Amino acid sequence: RPAHPLARMRAAVGRLRGRFVLALVLGSLALGSAVGLMAVSGWLISRASEQPPVLYLMVAVTATRAFGIGRAVFRYAERLVSHDAVLRMLADLRVSVYRRLERLAPAGLREARRGDLLSRLVADVDALQDYWLRWLLPVGSAVLVGAGAVGFTAWLLPEAGAVLAVGLLAAGVCVPLVSGARARRAERRLAPARGLLANRVAELLDGCAELTVAGALRSRVRAARDADATLTAIASRGAAATALGGGLSALICGLTVAAAAYAGVGAVHDGRLEGVALAVVVLTPLAAFEAVAGLPLAVQYRQRAARSAERVCEVLDAPVPVREPAHPAAAPETPFPLEVRGLSARYAGQERDALTGVDLTLTAGKRVAVVGPSGAGKTTLAQVLLRFLDAREGGVRLGGTDAAALDGDTVRRFVGLCAQDAHLFDSSVRENLALARRDATDDDLRDALRRARLLDWVDGLPVGLDTLVGEHGARLSGGQRQRLALARALLADFPVLVLDEPAEHLDLPTADALTADLLAVTEGRTTLLITHRLQGLDAVDEVIVLDGGRVAQRGPYAELVAVEGPLRRMWERERGPVGGLVGQPV
Repeated sequence: RPAHPLARMRAAVGRLRGRFVLALVLGSLALGSAVGLMAVSGWLISRASEQPPVLYLMVAVTATRAFGIGRAVFRYAERLVSHDAVLRMLADLRVSVYRRLERLAPAGLREARRGDLLSRLVADVDALQDYWLRWLLPVGSAVLVGAGAVGFTAWLLPEAGAVLAVGLLAAGVCVPLVSGARARRAERRLAPARGLLANRVAELLDGCAELTVAGALRSRVRAARDADATLTAIASRGAAATALGGGLSALICGLTVAAAAYAGVGAVHDGRLEGVALAVVVLTPLAAFEAVAGLPLAVQYRQRAARSAERVCEVLDAPVPVREPAHPAAAPETPFPLEVRGLSARYAGQERDALTGVDLTLTAGKRVAVVGPSGAGKTTLAQVLLRFLDAREGGVRLGGTDAAALDGDTVRRFVGLCAQDAHLFDSSVRENLALARRDATDDDLRDALRRARLLDWVDGLPVGLDTLVGEHGARLSGGQRQRLALARALLADFPVLVLDEPAEHLDLPTADALTADLLAVTEGRTTLLITHRLQGLDAVDEVIVLDGGRVAQRGPYAELVAVEGPLRRMWERERGPVGGLVGQPV
């Protein structure tokens, strides 16, 4: 049985355990100083009212100063140590989550949404600090200081100690249980609601222009507002539970102090307690309740942290689409021939294979086009070649070496990708290109742009290579974004280049022009072109038609288009009336 997420968070402390123990000791000393300050101050005031020689009061005066200073010093030291330990732990945890996301992407995050992933990486990881700072450490300090206060009060007056013990148990156990039960449902919904709001806002900001043009901006704003209202309502229910806990704690504190005072007055009357000590018996419970006053809220923080820990563990435990070898094999001198034999692949959680029994051979300079309808398995083939997804059966060999035995980064030094959604960073043309080769000179960058048919456009810009492209390339047209992504792939000079739907979402004239340029620039370069369009495919060496994850046809384009079959039907549809974007039904 897997460990509880919070137990895993405690186990993750590791080398920082000593810091947390020190923080617990310092926090207990700070609370103990507060109790001691109140008790000694009460005794000092009562004793001073009898006007004894001042030397009789010096110990109490010194103790009062010591407790007053100690309370501030110990609290400062506790905050310093505990926050340092927690921030170090969160940094390690956030790196672990990011590394897991890195291993899951892109094949393992097909259904994940960016806003929710960001919420898990930031908000949920941050929420775990409350488990330590507002639950474990306060509870530990409350137990230690509460036990000490009860013992001290019982030493002075047993019945007052019993009253204090009952009051602390009621305020420190019963009240948190009541307020926690009221807040439990709200706390479980809080983290998902926060993730939903983050996703709604991210979608709204990313697609503001498109939503405005489509007339859907108002509905998306309304959806974001509804998500915010839901989150506010959940937070309000949590605040109501907090208020209930605070009110009950204050009531129990008052009743306890009153009961202790009643017991103390009776003891003074019976001669079992000195009158000077009565103030100590009354004020010590008042100070001791500081230790448990925050526990109702602490329970809610624990519930919130538990839900966040579950969401973080969902990422950490998600099945990775690729298992890296413990001892990677040596990289081959050349990836050729790149052989795919009997390849079957399936995404996690899917009941059927996305690819079944696919064979493919790429030799140096050979160009192969893979075509087929959406869902045929074309992109899955690219992800297997790039080791973003493991084969379920069969496999891929690079230069005679099983790709599964190689480190993923090694495979991706041989096989590069230019995807339909290639990411452009909010930086300059130069920086976006230099991602492919940090040592590239301006001449190298310009050569890549020339081959991608983008150099004339860049030369016409006021600042040339230093022109900012905007977030996701927002300042570029669709064709310019794809050409810039292609230039980056060409600059990397991969031995095998995979072009995954490079003309997707472009208007037909732009798509056909881009495809023609792609085929021209990749002449003599080993290329796997994944596309919906058939325009220009007579220039490739082989066409593979996928349908339902299986190879339906393969061979030269001229032969396939001349016989009845899937490719011929695609060709006939493409020749008919078309419009809109590539990949839309005609």
